[in-house]
Amino acid sequence: MSNPTPQVGAAAQDPDRLEAIIDSTSDKGVRHSHDADLKTQSPLSDPIYRAQVEKRMKRKLDARCSLFVLIYIMNYLDRNNIAAARLRGLQEDLNLTYPQYATCLSILYVGYILMQVPSNMIINLISRPSWYIAAAMLLWGLISTLSGVVTSFGGMVATRFFLGFVEAAFLPGALLILSKWYTRRELAVRNAILFCGNLISNAFSALIAAGVLSNMQGVLGHAAWRWLFWIEGAATMAIAISAAFILPDLPTNSRGFTEEELEVARMRMTEDVGEADEDSADQGVFDGFFMAVKDVKVYIMMIVFTAYVVGLSFNAYFPTLTGTLGFSYVPTLLMSAPPWVFSCMVSLANAWHSDRQQERFWHIVWPICMGIVGFIISMSTQNTAARYIALFLQAGAYAGFIVYYSWISSSFPRPPAKRAVAIAMINAFSQLGNVAGSYVWNLSDNGFRGSYGIVLSMFGVTILGSWYFRHVLAGLNKKLEAGEAAWETPSDVAGKTVATTARDDPSNLPSSFRYLL
Repeated sequence: MSNPTPQVGAAAQDPDRLEAIIDSTSDKGVRHSHDADLKTQSPLSDPIYRAQVEKRMKRKLDARCSLFVLIYIMNYLDRNNIAAARLRGLQEDLNLTYPQYATCLSILYVGYILMQVPSNMIINLISRPSWYIAAAMLLWGLISTLSGVVTSFGGMVATRFFLGFVEAAFLPGALLILSKWYTRRELAVRNAILFCGNLISNAFSALIAAGVLSNMQGVLGHAAWRWLFWIEGAATMAIAISAAFILPDLPTNSRGFTEEELEVARMRMTEDVGEADEDSADQGVFDGFFMAVKDVKVYIMMIVFTAYVVGLSFNAYFPTLTGTLGFSYVPTLLMSAPPWVFSCMVSLANAWHSDRQQERFWHIVWPICMGIVGFIISMSTQNTAARYIALFLQAGAYAGFIVYYSWISSSFPRPPAKRAVAIAMINAFSQLGNVAGSYVWNLSDNGFRGSYGIVLSMFGVTILGSWYFRHVLAGLNKKLEAGEAAWETPSDVAGKTVATTARDDPSNLPSSFRYLL
C-alpha cells in the first residue's frame, strides 16, 4: 500500500481532494480488517463445512453408542435369567416357595431404586462416565456369576439385591449420556435403539437359555441353571473391559473425536434449547437434586411411569405365560423369542415417527392400546393360536415405553444436574412397579385372568396420566409463548447461548423452546 502522507500535504489547500484521499485510505483499512476477520473466523461458520463435520461426528458417535445396546442386552440377561432358570429346577433345588421366588425377583429392585439417584449424580459430576459404567458392568457380571453358586433362599436374595444395586448405574446413566449428545429431534430414535437391547435380550435370552438348559444339565456335576448364570456372567465381564475404551464420555473431552467435532457437538446442544448444556461453575453438588424435587413434573411422571411399569410386569414372567400354551420347556423358550423381535421392529418405527413428528403422547398411547387388546384376548379365550398372537400384541406395548423415556429427557432440558436427578428419580420410583409386578402374577388360576385384569387397569391409568401430563406441558408452552416462563439456569451459563439470544436477559432464553407434547 502506498503512503498517502505526501498526497495529503500536497492537497492541504484543496479540501475536496483531501476528503477523497482520506475516504480511499479508510476503505482500504476496512477491507484489510475484513480480510483479517475472515482469516481468523472459524471454518465451522461455513454451513457446508459444518454439516460435513457434524455428519462425521454423528457417525462416530452412533458407532460408539451402539455398544450401549450390547450392554443393555447383558444387563437384562443377568437380571432376568432367573426366570428361565426357574423352568429347569432352580426353584426346586433351592427349595423356594412361590412367595420366596417372588421375593428373589423383587429384592433386585430394592437395590436398583436405592442407587439410581446417587449414581446419576456421580455420572453428572465426573469427566469419564465411560469408566464408571464399565466398572459397574464388571461388578454386576461378577455378582451374576456368583448367583450360580448359591444354595439357599438367603444366598439368592443377597446376590439379587447387590445385582440390582450395581446395575442401577447403567440405564439412567446411559440415558443421561445420550441426552448430552443428541438433540430432541434425534433422541427418541437413539433411545429406541438403546432399548432394543432390552427387547433383543428378551428374545435372545430365551434362545441362549434353551441351548444351555437343554445341553448343560449335569456337566461337571452341576445343574444346567447354574451354568446359565456362569456363562452369561462371564460374558458380561468380558464386554465390560471393552466398554471402558469404546463408550463416549462428554462433548467436552471425549476421546476419538477431533476438536472441531466436539465443538459442533456442543453447538448442537446449545442451539437445540437456546443455552449451553452446562452446569454453573459455582453450583453446589445437591443443587440439581433440589431443583428436581421442587418440579411438579417429576412427580407426575413418577406416578404415571410406575403404572406403566406395572402394566409391563409380564416381562419377567414371559416364559411362564408362554408355557400356558401347553408346550415343553424348550419349545416354550423358543416361542418366547418372536414376540420380542416384533416388539423391537415396532419400537424402532414408532420412535422414528415420533422424532419425525416431534410428538410424544400419541406415540405412547397407541402401543398401550395394542397391549390392551392383547390382554383382553388372553383373558377371553383358551385358543392356543389366539393366545400366542396376544403375546405379540402385549410385547408391542413396549414401543410406547421407549418413547416415554425420551419424553422424560426432553421435559427437563436444563440444567444437566437437574436432568440427571429427574431421570434417575423417575426411573427409580418406577421400579416399585416391578416390585409390585412380582406379586401381580401369582394369580395363576384361570390362565392368569386376575393378573391380566390388574395390568389392564394400570395401562388405563397410564393413558389418563399421560394425557394430564400433556395438558401440563401445553400450559407451560402457552407461558413460554407469552414470555412468562421461569428458567432454572445459573447466570454464568445463561450467557453461553446462541447468538440470537440476549446474554443479559435470562427470560429470553427459552423464547424458541417448546416442550414436546
